[in-house]
Amino acid sequence: MDIHDSPLLTDLYQLTMVDSYLQRGMVGPASFELFSRKLPPGRSFYIAAGIEETAAWLENLAFGEDELEWVRSCGHFRPDFADELATMRFTGHFDAVPEGTVLFPNEPILRVTAPLPVAQLVESRLMNLVHIHTLLTSKAARCVLAAGGRRLVDFGMRRAHGAEAALAAARATWIAGFDGTATCLAGALYGIPTVGTMAHSYILAFEREIDAFRAFADAHPDNVILLIDTYDTMAAAHKVVQLTREGIPVKGVRLDSGDLADEARKVRSIFDEGGQQQIQILASGNLDEHEITRLIAAGAPIDGFGTGTLVDTAADQPHLDMAYKLQEYNGQPRRKRSTGKMHWPARKQIFRVFNEETCAGDTVGLADETLSGSPLLERVLENGKRLGPATGIQQIRERIRDNLRQLPPACLRLDASPEAYPVTISSALEEAARKADSYQV
Repeated sequence: MDIHDSPLLTDLYQLTMVDSYLQRGMVGPASFELFSRKLPPGRSFYIAAGIEETAAWLENLAFGEDELEWVRSCGHFRPDFADELATMRFTGHFDAVPEGTVLFPNEPILRVTAPLPVAQLVESRLMNLVHIHTLLTSKAARCVLAAGGRRLVDFGMRRAHGAEAALAAARATWIAGFDGTATCLAGALYGIPTVGTMAHSYILAFEREIDAFRAFADAHPDNVILLIDTYDTMAAAHKVVQLTREGIPVKGVRLDSGDLADEARKVRSIFDEGGQQQIQILASGNLDEHEITRLIAAGAPIDGFGTGTLVDTAADQPHLDMAYKLQEYNGQPRRKRSTGKMHWPARKQIFRVFNEETCAGDTVGLADETLSGSPLLERVLENGKRLGPATGIQQIRERIRDNLRQLPPACLRLDASPEAYPVTISSALEEAARKADSYQV
C-alpha cells in the first residue's frame, strides 16, 4: 500500500465512528469545515495551503485489499465492515479558498460535503495535509516579508520531520516567494529551482582551503559560490580576492556561523578594498524571519539568506490551532459549544471587501447569503470529480504575492496584533447559531 494515499493513514476513532454510523443508517449529507481558531502571538494572518494535495487525495480515496485485510483482522470491527469500506469512495463536494489565499481566524479554509461516514473518515489525513502546508507556507511568507526582496533559499531538508515534511517545506517556501531550494526531489517533482554548492566537509577534504576553492571553481565554473567560514573567515575572504585576480569568476560567498552581521561587514570591506564589489555575501545558519529582520536592521551587507531548521520545522510556532468540525447534518446546523472551542455552525462563505487594492475587511456569512465583497470559497470537486485542472505552483506563488501586497501594513508586522484585520459575523450566521443552540442539548 502507498502510505501517503492510504485511507488507513487516519486515527482509529474515525473508523469506529464510521462503523457506528453505518450500523445505524446515518448516511445523510454532512458538511464539515476546516478553520483556524486562533493564531500564534505576533501573527494576524495565515496562508491557506495544501488544497491541491487534499483535492487529489479525496478524488482517489479507496481502500485496497491489504488495507481491508487489516480491518478484518485487527479485532476492532464486525466481520462485514470491511466489505462496506471496499465500495467507499469520495462522491461528495469539496469547496475551498484558492490555495495561497490569506485568511484570518474562524474563517473556513475548506468545506467537505458528503455522506456522513465519508465526510468523517477523511478528517485526520485532510487536516494532516492542510496543517503542514499551511504552517510552513505561513512561516515562509513571514521570511519573505522580512527579507525585503533579498534572495532566499530553502536549506532545511535534513532537519525536516521526514520526507513528506521536507518536500512540503520546499514547496511551501517556493510558493511563499523563496528563490529556490536545496532539495533535489522538489526540483524534479515541482520544477522548483535547485540551489547549492558545498559543505564544510568539502573544504576539510583538501589539504589547503584555497585548493578546495580552486577545485570547486574548476568543477562548477558557472556557480562559484564559496563557503568561507571553515577556518579563518577573514583569511578566506582574502583568498577569494586572490582567486578573482587569477581570473576565477567568484559570484559569491556564504557565511554560516559566528556573528553574521559583524562577519559580513568585515568580509564586505575586504572585497570592496580588493575591487570586488560584485561578489555577493550570503548568510545561513539558524535563520528565520526574526533573525533576518535583526540582521537587516543592523545594516549587515548581506545579499541573500539560506534558511533551514527554524523555517522547515516552524520552530518558534510548530503548530496552528486548526479544527475540522461538523457544521450541518441532514440540513440542520450543528455547533460545538465547549468552553474555548465553540464554533460557528452551518455552511459558510467568506466575503472580502477591498478599498481600491487593499483588503478592507471580511464578513463570514452563510453559504447561500449575498453580501458585499468577493466570495472566497470555490467548488473544487463536485460529485467527487474535479471541476477544472489542478492549480500549478507558479500560479499559487503569484496569488500569495498578490495577497500579501493587498494586506494593510498593520498585518505585515512581525509583531502584528491579532485584531489588525477586521472580520465580522453576518446577522444571518448569528441567527443560525442561536437556532442551533436552541435545539442541541
